[in-house]
Amino acid sequence: MNQTKMKGGIFNRISDTNLLMTITIVIFLAMYIGAIVFQGSGFTKPQMFFNILNANAALIITACGMSIVMITGGIDISVGGVVALVCMCCAVYLDKTSSPNIYVSMLIALGIGLGFGIVQGFLVAYVDIQPFIVTLAGMFFARGMTTIVNTAPFNVANKSFVALKSKRINVPGMGSYNKKGLYIPAYVEIGVLVALAIVVILFLVLRYTKLGRSFYAVGGNQQSALMLGVNVRRTKFLSHVICGLMAGIGGYVYFLHVGSGAASHASGMEMNAIASSIIGGTMLSGGVGNVVGTLFGVLSLSTIQNIVSSAGLDQAWWTGITIAAMLCIFLLIQSIVIRQKKRALKR
Repeated sequence: MNQTKMKGGIFNRISDTNLLMTITIVIFLAMYIGAIVFQGSGFTKPQMFFNILNANAALIITACGMSIVMITGGIDISVGGVVALVCMCCAVYLDKTSSPNIYVSMLIALGIGLGFGIVQGFLVAYVDIQPFIVTLAGMFFARGMTTIVNTAPFNVANKSFVALKSKRINVPGMGSYNKKGLYIPAYVEIGVLVALAIVVILFLVLRYTKLGRSFYAVGGNQQSALMLGVNVRRTKFLSHVICGLMAGIGGYVYFLHVGSGAASHASGMEMNAIASSIIGGTMLSGGVGNVVGTLFGVLSLSTIQNIVSSAGLDQAWWTGITIAAMLCIFLLIQSIVIRQKKRALKR
């Protein structure tokens, strides 16, 4: 009987996830349609939406990894530093070695991400150190190592890499005509396809696998998860490994977008990843979240930034103020929705 109740609790949290994700999607659509109606200009062109995806493909990937960790009740603030380190290491390898190989550079990115995920996951899950402290140290270490690898920013001139970076995938039927009457096809970068594929894979993992249900169980109530037979330590460890792997992949996608190495790359990305996860319906308390919601959280965050910029408020503080307001609104919505649902269940 107790196990039935605990399993019901897991499915209730998944139901909460779907509800918050739906709210996020509705708010994003209302916000984007409002921008088209009231601001027009670039928002009416499909390429504006695709540019949001192009610019934020790396953030989508890292935010999805962040959501996995947050669902288990943890956090990882090292992802921005890992992305910067991946960019610098790959840039140095491709430009400073005698016979670089683009596929080896991809393995370097995956290795760095997995390395951080394994070490931090071990310290959090098996040594019982607070994830904030562990990943804070990881952030400082990654930023410091980025500067040690190379101090000065530079663009990568490797021909194979430049060709891959310049690759564009046209979106049929979504182009537009310029002032001269020439048809300009809409396009996305390779990183967007990678990001969308990762969203689909992680969605399926969370929804249909035992590991995905374990993430929700651990984040909802660790004691109940133990009684269900969930290996809590291993689940926490794997959540950080996945997050580290996503940071490595996201780092390479970011590298493909900017085409350079610099210590300042991905500055503040960890905060944007957390904000996107929260806006997407992932709760800081754990047990509730969805990567599809996180995708729309990233889109919402970027859209509001574009709206603020289009309104002529280009100063950095206006963007910060609007993001803070969005976070407060979404946290309030989460609190009200969950509270009302609990009241309805008690009746």
